[in-house]
Amino acid sequence: MLRDTIKTETVTAMKAGDKPRVAALRLISAKVKDRDIEQRTKGDAGDDDAMVIDVLQKMAKQRRESIQMYEDGGRTELAEQEKGELAVIQEFLPKQMDEAETKAAIESIKAELGADGMKDMGRVMGELKNRHGTELDMGRASGWVKDSLS
Repeated sequence: MLRDTIKTETVTAMKAGDKPRVAALRLISAKVKDRDIEQRTKGDAGDDDAMVIDVLQKMAKQRRESIQMYEDGGRTELAEQEKGELAVIQEFLPKQMDEAETKAAIESIKAELGADGMKDMGRVMGELKNRHGTELDMGRASGWVKDSLS
């Protein structure tokens, strides 16, 4: 399980004295625990690895946005810290689909659903998320779906 891998990596990083990596791994663990508590109150217990991947994807997106803001503001030291955290987060994410693979998946789903216009965007996006949600950035994919359907 991904959760166990993160715990093991935390211990390894602590033994190696890699403080930035330990800090990033502890951030990941804290976010996963927050999601556990959130789901406990909702009574929603789904696939654990899928939940951890979802948390990691959101953390990665936040780091990318922060890096951009810090670089625009001339705060390179903070941008470098965020890049380090992003690198640790990405280690645990599954391999992401590239643009060509994503567009091929979109075309396949369009053909299966018989989608031919913008009115079908919700159906195509829903199916894309069901099949490939952990392997792609849905924000970028939505633009490609929109282009494909228009």
